[in-house]
Amino acid sequence: MSPELNASAAATAITGVVPGWSEACRSSSAPSVWTWGSSLSIARSFAAGARAFIVRLALEPGESVLDVGCGAGNRAILAARAGARVCGIDSAPNLIAHAQVEARAAGCNIAFAVGDSEVLPYGDGQFDTTVTMFGTIFSGEPERAATELLRVTRSRGRLAMANWTSDGFVGQMLRACTALTPLSPGVPNPLEWGEEEVVRDRFRGGLTSLICTRRSLQLRFPFSPVAVADLFATAFGPTVATLRATDADGARQLRSELTRLFQHHNLATNGTTTVVGEYLDVQARVA
Repeated sequence: MSPELNASAAATAITGVVPGWSEACRSSSAPSVWTWGSSLSIARSFAAGARAFIVRLALEPGESVLDVGCGAGNRAILAARAGARVCGIDSAPNLIAHAQVEARAAGCNIAFAVGDSEVLPYGDGQFDTTVTMFGTIFSGEPERAATELLRVTRSRGRLAMANWTSDGFVGQMLRACTALTPLSPGVPNPLEWGEEEVVRDRFRGGLTSLICTRRSLQLRFPFSPVAVADLFATAFGPTVATLRATDADGARQLRSELTRLFQHHNLATNGTTTVVGEYLDVQARVA
């Protein structure tokens, strides 16, 4: 794509006519990109990894838990089944509606709410444990989001995050998006949350301990890499927003790159798709 077309796409994103994914992810200034299509199949693809994330916390009965960026509610339901008292919040009303249906079907009493990670509607120190899995990283104001995570967690309470890394599979997809619609000045890169030094800086002074571990999980889909690429083009917020912000040549380029990534990294040999996504596992104690 020519520099002129790149500039045009960026200008379109800034004016808000058709926001690029980086701008659209700024929940305080634009509708959530996660309302553009159904991302439920994508959430289900790493259900095993989400379960492992919750199991590692060894939640106790009666423990109060907040899931920020809870999506369709799979982690919140797992926490509730462990006996925790759970709240979940997400900026996408469609995902919250689905989470409520899933929680009722599972017999779980979970308080779900629509809201932003930068302005959490909860009291100071309200939760024993606050978790966020691939949610807070898309906040348009990361320092403010970090402050809110600390604020709602009680002193000596726990904070757990899962943040995509730049070099991992999902990081490669996100970098393919920004190659077409570059980040505008002042727009944070969500992949920075996958760097330990950035996490330490954003929570500086608010923690008594912090352990960051690079982990991986599998994203498993019951169809071909080509079909998975089409799914991400229509249901994964950042790619949907990028396709809306770029021109026809750029859209073809991104779709081709998505297909290449899924085909190249596919571990399955039976016509389905399995790729491995790397993330930074963050386990912390609040001061």
